[in-house]
Amino acid sequence: MRTTNTTALVALHVAVALFGFAALFGRWIALAPVDIVLGRTLVAAIALAVVMRWTRTKIAWPGRVLVVNGALLALHWIAFFAAVQLATVAIALLGFASFPAFVLGLERALHGRRPRRAEWFAVVLVVVGLALIAPEFTWGSRSVQGLAYGIAAGFTFAWLAVRNRSLVAEVGATPLALWQNAFAALWLVPVIALTAGDSLPTASDIVLIVLLGVFCTALAHTLFIASMLRVSAHTASVVSILEPVYGIAWAALLLGERPDARTLGGGALIIAAAMLATARASAR
Repeated sequence: MRTTNTTALVALHVAVALFGFAALFGRWIALAPVDIVLGRTLVAAIALAVVMRWTRTKIAWPGRVLVVNGALLALHWIAFFAAVQLATVAIALLGFASFPAFVLGLERALHGRRPRRAEWFAVVLVVVGLALIAPEFTWGSRSVQGLAYGIAAGFTFAWLAVRNRSLVAEVGATPLALWQNAFAALWLVPVIALTAGDSLPTASDIVLIVLLGVFCTALAHTLFIASMLRVSAHTASVVSILEPVYGIAWAALLLGERPDARTLGGGALIIAAAMLATARASAR
């Protein structure tokens, strides 16, 4: 039993590390974010369909709600890769890590749940952390633009998470991911058609997109869901908060991007806020 639990925890950390590693592809693939996301979602949907067929999991036709979720997923990843290309991996990941604060706001707006004092404190920590990360407050700064796109990625992810909360039990996590990736790709096809000829992928770009879709999306998602059979949802949430830490470490190791003291200080506040919000959610 102990070995199984340990294996599940290792799988969970590998999944989160792969999620963080995905940010680096925004630097390696010489394409616009829309092109990268189309390739990622298409490859991921095909890979997840293969996994479901191999495990003999029924692929039921989804409801209309997943069509909207696909659009949100596409917007989330477009904003995220735009942040990576404009600024640094650290700024993009830490801007995205603000999503727990948006979850609190969306739950208040959509479900009427009033955040508690500790949750408001977490929001304050996020705001202060983001202010520390921004080197200046002028839109002409690429770092500020990247941070803004990172925050937009956090907002769209939070909106998607709130919508998915009631769907996981009904649809299943893997089918949910399959259909959301498929619909995200379908939403992006007309966008790519309207901008055809702007940039064509090289053989290297195609290989990287396949790796991104298979390993950092389909495999990472499969490992994450499989680990949930042994670890608690609270443990999974806490480990997921480490995604920016893994991503920043990958960027320092492979891209030579080493965040300055302001970014590290702001990131520490944002991660602390995410851990506080997770702890409060677990307590409820």
